[in-house]
Amino acid sequence: MAANWIPTSSDIYLEVNGKKVAVVQSYTAQSTKSSTTVEAFGEKEPVATIPGQSKHVLELTRIYATDEALADGIDFYGLEDFSLVICKPDRRVIYSGCQWSKIGESGTLGASVVEKVTVVAGRRIETAL
Repeated sequence: MAANWIPTSSDIYLEVNGKKVAVVQSYTAQSTKSSTTVEAFGEKEPVATIPGQSKHVLELTRIYATDEALADGIDFYGLEDFSLVICKPDRRVIYSGCQWSKIGESGTLGASVVEKVTVVAGRRIETAL
């Protein structure tokens, strides 16, 4: 891809069972990992660190349902076990096993837009394009 490639909203989307159901205008992602230190008698510092579970929390802004999803009667409040797909110039990042934890709406009558959704993902993977 060209060096001046700029992602668009169609490059960030929600997917359910391999089907694109909504496009996302923007996102922020925060991943955390719990860790445990191993201490040994007589040592001043830990002798090792054991990695724990990762947690991925994403804040999605302006989510637009696709025409097909609207025709199928999409309900953002009913979405479970979905994926967030982010296409970057050299790779694709997929957050899977997603559940929403907070939804904020504002808009106009008849609009198919959700303003903000906080999502907790079970897994994050990257694949090369």
